[in-house]
Amino acid sequence: MKTFLAGATVLTLVLLTHSTPGHAHHGWSWTTGGNIELIGLIKKTSLGMPHGIVYVDAEGEVWTVEVGQPWRNERAGLVPGDLSEGVEVRVIGEPAADPSEKRLKAERLYIDGREYDLYPGRD
Repeated sequence: MKTFLAGATVLTLVLLTHSTPGHAHHGWSWTTGGNIELIGLIKKTSLGMPHGIVYVDAEGEVWTVEVGQPWRNERAGLVPGDLSEGVEVRVIGEPAADPSEKRLKAERLYIDGREYDLYPGRD
């Protein structure tokens, strides 16, 4: 019985810890709620699930830019190679609430003057 209670207690603690909003990975809760513009050169990309990551060098500071899931990027019109190293990109999105964290959730991207709207209707 003691083993069962100990196991149940541990399971409950794990579930509570991982279901709180502060530990949520997805969503916008970690952002400021306001948009900024970031312009720079793509240094590296990691595209895939749960969402893509693009590292952008903007005036000597490397920012981590979260783009959409593969289906969202495709729906916006992005094709393989658009988010390649060396491409200049302009990003409109919400920065991390912690200003020391150079992280941005992209809403729209501009490459060679073309707009890629990842989250239509979101401003």
